[in-house]
Amino acid sequence: MKIPVLFPKIFDYPFTYKSEIPELLNPGDFVKAPFGSSEITGVVWPYEQKTEKNFKIKKISKKIDVKNLNSSMIEFISWFSKYNLVPLGMSLKMCLLNKDVVEKDFNNEFVKFKIKKSRNKFVLNTEQKESLSFMRSVGNNYNVTVLEGVAGSGKTLVYFERVKDLTNKGFQALILLPEIALTNQFSRRFQEFFGTEPAIWHSGTTKKNKSIIWKGITEGKIKIIIGARSSLFLPFKNLGIIVVDEEHDVSYKQDEGVSYNARDMAITRASLENIPINLVTSIPSIETYNNIVNKKYYITKLNKRYREASLPNIEIINLHSEVLNSQSWIANKTISKVNQYLKKGDQVLFFLNRRGYAPFVICKKCGYKFQCPNCAVNLNFHRKLNRLLCHYCGHKSLLSRICKDNKKCDLLFCGPGVERIFAELKKIYPNKKVEIFSSDTLKKNKFTNTLLKKVEKKKIDILVGTQLLSKGFHFPKLNCIVVVDGDFSSHGYDLRSAEKNIQLYHQLAGRAGREGNTSTIYFQTYTPDDEVLLNISKNDPHAFLQKELLLRKEKKLPPFYRLISLIISGKNEPLIMKFATSIKSKLPQINEVNILGPVLAPITKLKKKYRCRILIRYPKNLFIQKYLSQSLNKIKIVSGIKLEVDVDPINFS
Repeated sequence: MKIPVLFPKIFDYPFTYKSEIPELLNPGDFVKAPFGSSEITGVVWPYEQKTEKNFKIKKISKKIDVKNLNSSMIEFISWFSKYNLVPLGMSLKMCLLNKDVVEKDFNNEFVKFKIKKSRNKFVLNTEQKESLSFMRSVGNNYNVTVLEGVAGSGKTLVYFERVKDLTNKGFQALILLPEIALTNQFSRRFQEFFGTEPAIWHSGTTKKNKSIIWKGITEGKIKIIIGARSSLFLPFKNLGIIVVDEEHDVSYKQDEGVSYNARDMAITRASLENIPINLVTSIPSIETYNNIVNKKYYITKLNKRYREASLPNIEIINLHSEVLNSQSWIANKTISKVNQYLKKGDQVLFFLNRRGYAPFVICKKCGYKFQCPNCAVNLNFHRKLNRLLCHYCGHKSLLSRICKDNKKCDLLFCGPGVERIFAELKKIYPNKKVEIFSSDTLKKNKFTNTLLKKVEKKKIDILVGTQLLSKGFHFPKLNCIVVVDGDFSSHGYDLRSAEKNIQLYHQLAGRAGREGNTSTIYFQTYTPDDEVLLNISKNDPHAFLQKELLLRKEKKLPPFYRLISLIISGKNEPLIMKFATSIKSKLPQINEVNILGPVLAPITKLKKKYRCRILIRYPKNLFIQKYLSQSLNKIKIVSGIKLEVDVDPINFS
């Protein structure tokens, strides 16, 4: 009997085997089979790959005693592969653990994840009850419901109740979070509500814990997973609901390796499983907002913050009217405003979305700029490391350089990063406890936990942080935020920069005044009339979204059109451009499909490789991947050149 088997390798089709084992094999069953010189794990696939070639058919070695992939999961793997133009085998690989399955039993380890029937000490307010009631009323079959609420309105509590509904009925639940850093504080809230430790899945989860979780999920013994993007590919036995928290967050888009948008893929998975999905946000992404407008998604709103806390006031500090001392980045007016909050015992956050001490360094004498030898970018100076660092490839180098007069270069540190603001604040407030909160300082989980607890217990007076701080953290005593650089000059190559800024600063404002005290967010800026800044200060994100939708429609941009980016990279710039031009000539010519480029990428060189892009723009109702995959399969990749495909790109750098 012929059996098609798909392997977690870079092939786009299953291989044909014969079975002489006693067990009956069905699609989704895991098997061991000879492949090349070794035996590897594969999955029995529902269809065979047709071929004219005659070849010797090998035998399947054995059936693995692990719960099979159900038909909706097989369908999801196939659809994911077609939509994202990823080989079928690579899509399967994402559902497995190191290209394999977990056969070991972990029954003792599952106990800690068992949900306890605890007395619920959380009481929903009227608005939360109405939202929960609405979410229940749309049913347990496939639907997309957006839970929109101002930061601090208690959205988490509402969807926890909804998750509890379904797990009480024996279903499993998946809660997606955009950032690993969020999981620690979130875990504590989860534990308080469900009375048990959450099963957490992300790149930092240990191999052993991943094995336990993978096995528990396939057997239905672990009910709730909290995870980053990759948890979407776990082979749940009986998935009943998916929640995408902070659905607007661009971290859901994976750019490295296999490119995909986890939010969009979660919606597809929910539709194939025929289960509800909740998108949770304080400001919807433009795509989600468009689907709400078109009545494709349901929506329920929480308009008031928990315990009636008011949103922070917004004040603009015009730096043209202020005198800044030499090598200072904080205006005197800002300091006097901050002092009022510190006197009351409140915490203050200085926000700057730039890591390190200075974004670039230049010599005053010879004009030499310290640039990365591998990438077409400036090196950032990190004072803590006393090194120049590339934020793209990780290259490190020392500051010392001999100038044209045979003496050391006279260095000028241009612009501030969080370390520089930290140093300035330590001088202004020598008796206050000041800490930096950025991805550089949060490399270790223990440190993250310690720092968060210090903030919550009011052991830190002043925080200096990057955008990581805007995401879902609860700081009870934080009532004053200073945006050090409120100038939103848009990157020409980022069509979403305005949308991202509105969402970021709305989220950031949501960190302040959560316990009901008066709070303010101050924007230091040289451009007080900037449209993005005025939109933020009006605190009416929907007006911005409506306007942005009209603009996108006029410019034929997402969500009205779709984009696919082809990124060609290699060590020889003329060669990649020549190759890209030849690719363009082979792409399908279809009505209303625009093929733009090739052009060199805005960051021309990354990790020693030059990069150029071709952008394909096409109408939303056209599934162009079908034609594109045929063309791309015929292209012979030249040695030393890499071709990547990014469907629905978010990053154009």
